[in-house]
Amino acid sequence: MRFIYLILIILISAVIFVFTLQNLGAITVSFLHWQMRTPLSITIVVIYFLGMLTGGSLVSLIKSWIRGSTREPRSPT
Repeated sequence: MRFIYLILIILISAVIFVFTLQNLGAITVSFLHWQMRTPLSITIVVIYFLGMLTGGSLVSLIKSWIRGSTREPRSPT
């Protein structure tokens, strides 16, 4: 099984490497009055990780809301 995981890691790494080499062109990212020129591949990777971070936070928040709504109410003491 480790051999299969190793092959998958090598294949995914090769695809990412080829993607990076083919997308070295710079793009301009603008937000409000701020602008930055970065390679397209780096921009995509940063956006991907930001999406993972915000998506994971949102899922955790929704799970906590669900747990809170299904919990028995506390009795006043």
